[in-house]
Amino acid sequence: MNDLRSRFRFATAPVSWGVEDYSGPSWEQPYETILDEIVACGYTGTELGPYGYFPADAGVLRPVLERKNLAMLSSFVPVALADASAAAAVIEHIRQVGSLLAALDAPCIILADEQSPGRERMAGRVPADGSRSLNPDQWRNVARVAAEARRVASDFGLDLVFHPHVATYVETPAEVARFFDATCQSNIGLCLDTGHCYYGGGDPTEEADKYKGILRYTHIKDIDRGILDDCHRRELDFNQAVEAGVFTEIGKGCIDFPGFFRRTADNGYSGWCVVEQDIKFGVSPVAPKESMGASLRYLRGVTGSLK
Repeated sequence: MNDLRSRFRFATAPVSWGVEDYSGPSWEQPYETILDEIVACGYTGTELGPYGYFPADAGVLRPVLERKNLAMLSSFVPVALADASAAAAVIEHIRQVGSLLAALDAPCIILADEQSPGRERMAGRVPADGSRSLNPDQWRNVARVAAEARRVASDFGLDLVFHPHVATYVETPAEVARFFDATCQSNIGLCLDTGHCYYGGGDPTEEADKYKGILRYTHIKDIDRGILDDCHRRELDFNQAVEAGVFTEIGKGCIDFPGFFRRTADNGYSGWCVVEQDIKFGVSPVAPKESMGASLRYLRGVTGSLK
């Protein structure tokens, strides 16, 4: 294995099996079945998924992960960052998730803004003039909550990384820049999601370069440009776009992964890459095990070609 290829370790997450943020039919999938399929695909790590889907007792979950030789990496935690009235509940939720992750020796926790109906409707079509963004008071609350979240994560020995996400108030490149300007004193890292970055109007390679000093975690997704264009034309919301298949198997979409991995390798990135394909449970025509296995084979070919 050459030195550049060895920089990247690949994991995946329950979201690629359609496990949604809130309990529903997708949660009826046995979690050990998903873990078995993750292993069968060749991945060596997983994320926790939404809190409550996997057992919330580390004494139950840790032996399962150990038997399957899977590392627990993180959890995606969407919270209402701009809502001052929700701050206490937000921090308590982060503390709850952080406690479990720490007990499983996970390295980090992923903070994200919560999806909102207004932003879901304009996903990928946010006005560039900032008219649908947060106001100064809301940005100050974002900074306060993020700083407190960073402190709580540190108490558990966890790194805190932030995930810009479509259908939230931190979606576009300009909003991402505003977030990191507002939180620059908190030493929060970036979790760059290639699919959400592209959907939100950014170039994943350029964003990786721009934030190379704080890029500490990556989510690897691909976008079907034809479906994205059709979703914009029909003004579909984000959830409708996911159901339409806007996220595709890695390597079958429009994102330049050879360029992305070359740039991140040149910039010294080393660590986990969590491979995901957001799908609507029960709708995707391809079984997650097949899609995620093919995605990993493609990515190994890309990173294996780096010299």
